[in-house]
Amino acid sequence: MKQIVILPVLALWLIASIAAAAYADVSPNPDPVERIIWKKVPINITLPVGRERMITFPGSVRVGIPSEITALLRTQSVKGVVYWLAVSPFDTARVQVQNAETGDYYLIDLKAVDQKQASAAPIEIISDSGATRRSGSTAESYKQRRNSGKNTEQDYVTLTRFSSQQLYAPKRLLRTPTGVFRAGVRRKPVALLRGSHIEAIPLVAWRSGRLHVTAVRLRNLSNHPVTLDPRALRGKWLTATFQHARLFKAGEEADTTAVYLISERPFEDSLSW
Repeated sequence: MKQIVILPVLALWLIASIAAAAYADVSPNPDPVERIIWKKVPINITLPVGRERMITFPGSVRVGIPSEITALLRTQSVKGVVYWLAVSPFDTARVQVQNAETGDYYLIDLKAVDQKQASAAPIEIISDSGATRRSGSTAESYKQRRNSGKNTEQDYVTLTRFSSQQLYAPKRLLRTPTGVFRAGVRRKPVALLRGSHIEAIPLVAWRSGRLHVTAVRLRNLSNHPVTLDPRALRGKWLTATFQHARLFKAGEEADTTAVYLISERPFEDSLSW
């Protein structure tokens, strides 16, 4: 049975540093800002292929990208501003954007078309008073509930973000969310990706409640670039997130990346499922 792999994309400052000059030459956009009020109805956003579009949300956010458009879309999220650049046209796909403070979601119906058919004007999404805006006491209550108790189970986005930070962020910035604990994993090569010469070595794993997250290093052993495809993953995973979607040929600086896998069982059990 074909598995559905959900790939949330990390809303981290480190993602903003990923080089994407090979995709397009983005120039400043003089278009006026388009303001949209969020009223719990999915917002339609169309991207012009090859031109970056900036969307501003009310507060810091985390972005979840469906697996079917991951390779077609570059996503960067910095302090509540999401930068999307489509590298190829794609049909409408539902994207979830989560407010990092309150936990509320914005639903975006995203598609990409030829440049001539879409505007690249910046978009500002404004909270409706009855939708995502909360009083200070309500927001504080939410934080207390989320952080109380050692048995708190963190969500997919938080676990993926945390595991990525452990590999890429400076030590002084590292924080362990409540209810996340180190788990054992054997650091030896495994056959993780079908049909490719990719070396996969589990590096570190954690657990939170019923969930397990494992960071796996991927290195291209072939003499040609490889685009990573989540459908080629062996095992049973709830989510799979590649730090980079494309690897350069073996021996080049960008021939190595990481994938973060979330499962209901430990890594070895999920891999052999």
